[in-house]
Amino acid sequence: MSKCEFYGFRGKTNALLRSYFSDRYQRVLINSGFSNNTTFSEWGKIKHGAPQGSILGPLFFLLHINDLPNIIADSKPVLFADDTSIITADPSPSKFKEDINNKIDNITDCFRSNSSLNFDKTYFLQFRPKNNYEINIKISCDKLIKETKNTKFLGLDVDSSLSWKDHIDQMMYQLGKACYAIRYVKHFMSHDTLRTIYFSYFHSILLYGIIFGSNSAYSSDIFKIQKRIIRIIMNGRNRDSYHQL
Repeated sequence: MSKCEFYGFRGKTNALLRSYFSDRYQRVLINSGFSNNTTFSEWGKIKHGAPQGSILGPLFFLLHINDLPNIIADSKPVLFADDTSIITADPSPSKFKEDINNKIDNITDCFRSNSSLNFDKTYFLQFRPKNNYEINIKISCDKLIKETKNTKFLGLDVDSSLSWKDHIDQMMYQLGKACYAIRYVKHFMSHDTLRTIYFSYFHSILLYGIIFGSNSAYSSDIFKIQKRIIRIIMNGRNRDSYHQL
């Protein structure tokens, strides 16, 4: 296991906030868990951001990015903890490019003075119908932002055409593991226990994002595996009606 440690120098009472953000260092501690051997990285100075692992860290982080929505008020910012998404739409390709570049310039100025952007976790996704052409656009915020055809947003795999195929493929993988687990333990469990496992393991995955994925052309695979797991729990045959079960 690994964790992050930090320490700082405390100043006088009237300088507590300043001392909280200044002269901070952090390092990574790695412990295998199977021995007493512990490995430490070198101490590194924190140059920006809120100290990780502190009690006040989340509060100061929210204050740190509090003015970001005001900078892009004419867009649709979606903020969830440290995950920020910006949605921009315009029917005119030329105005769309101009609008994007103006917003990125404003965001770049904000980051230069307040914080930094993790380019390894920043992507540009262009939503468009399958038969519509793709706008050739390059977006940079000091560095070029990578364009992608799909991304994960709060546990949902979103693709550029909103077909939800990637999300359903991921769900099928998770539901398949749940189906195998229930098949494995069914001989040792009562129906009531299996029903509890179904709702806590299988059904919870099924319901997450169902308002989007259920209208997809690929959603039939999900309901097929749901029928299969109900037949497994109720000892039904392949052609038994799962509605009655």
